[in-house]
Amino acid sequence: MQRPRVGHVITRLILGGAQENTLHTVVGQRADYDVTLVIGVDDGTEGTLRDRAVAANVRMLVVPTLVRPIRPLTDVLALLELVRLFRRERFEIVHTHSSKAGILGRLAAWIAGVPVVVHTQHGLPFHEYQAGWKNRFYIWFERRCAPITDLMICVSDRTTRGALDAGIGRPEQYVTIHSGFELDRFLAVRDRLTPPSAKQRLGIPSDALVVGKVARLFPLKGHEQFLAAAPEIARAHPDAWFLFVGDGPIRAQVEEKVAALGLKERTVFTGRVPPDVVPECIQAMDVVVHTSLREGLARVLPQAGAVGKPIVTFDLDGAPEIVKNGASGYLVAPLDTSALARRVSELLVDSDLRRNMGETGRQIVENMFSLERMLRRINEEYERLLAARECPRIADVPR
Repeated sequence: MQRPRVGHVITRLILGGAQENTLHTVVGQRADYDVTLVIGVDDGTEGTLRDRAVAANVRMLVVPTLVRPIRPLTDVLALLELVRLFRRERFEIVHTHSSKAGILGRLAAWIAGVPVVVHTQHGLPFHEYQAGWKNRFYIWFERRCAPITDLMICVSDRTTRGALDAGIGRPEQYVTIHSGFELDRFLAVRDRLTPPSAKQRLGIPSDALVVGKVARLFPLKGHEQFLAAAPEIARAHPDAWFLFVGDGPIRAQVEEKVAALGLKERTVFTGRVPPDVVPECIQAMDVVVHTSLREGLARVLPQAGAVGKPIVTFDLDGAPEIVKNGASGYLVAPLDTSALARRVSELLVDSDLRRNMGETGRQIVENMFSLERMLRRINEEYERLLAARECPRIADVPR
């Protein structure tokens, strides 16, 4: 029996949560589907997952005109190329990821007559920390893509609510499927590496307290807010160190700010690290801070929970679905860096509180974020949609 042909579409295969989710899905589905990964060009400094895709023998098709920035002429060319590609490949399912690929990919799938169209909202492309015209642009397009989408997968319930509140689609079009990752690698890191050893590997004193952040060094990832809280933390805890895991275009800017704050001697930048090294970096942290201003559900939150670390995070997007305030960490109001510093300080002075919160977080994520669970849920939705594909498709597309 011929396996259904599935095309996953994403703009860039950089080192990032949405990209890791997509690659894991592509690799995991190959036992049941004939899967192709359609990607645009990689033009970031964050690192790439292409080597991993090649090593896993993933079939990749590159569309050079599929780029991250909004470029009207290039975007029209990308749309036309995607239409041609979908017709040639005869996909039965097109599954798009991220905002740009989601808009162009779904429009192309509709034009090409693809039977089933799925889109994953890894995070809403509109938010209050972005220019109003961009928000209006994305909401306008998302509203018009919703009727030609059979299913919209969100990585958190709050992402679904945000989309519906913006008038995008209908509730029955949505399902929440948490973004799985290699959970066992994070759960098992403490069995082979102690926190003091993890700190020493990074050049940090083994007995130092470490406050860490895992994120691309990219605008809206909250490095500015973390650094606004850092001096207060440093004054209260002269033995505290700061750890930044990740790389990106604003690294020099962040490093300059650290130096200006007088924290250079007790701050470590790991730069880009392979995904399998991230658990070791989190193991070196006593408190994990997440201050991004825009996420669907940041992968570092369940990853930190799996390692057994308490988290202090802005109360945004899907964070409350993982971080139970006062139980596995603390939620603070977005941009409230004073509250952020206070909560971090509370954890640094109380090792028992850190341990108890870490264990609670571990229990929360153990059964929610396995790759197997994510793949099973996605495949169930695929089968449901394929079984119903002879039914009339939604055709009332706004013009």
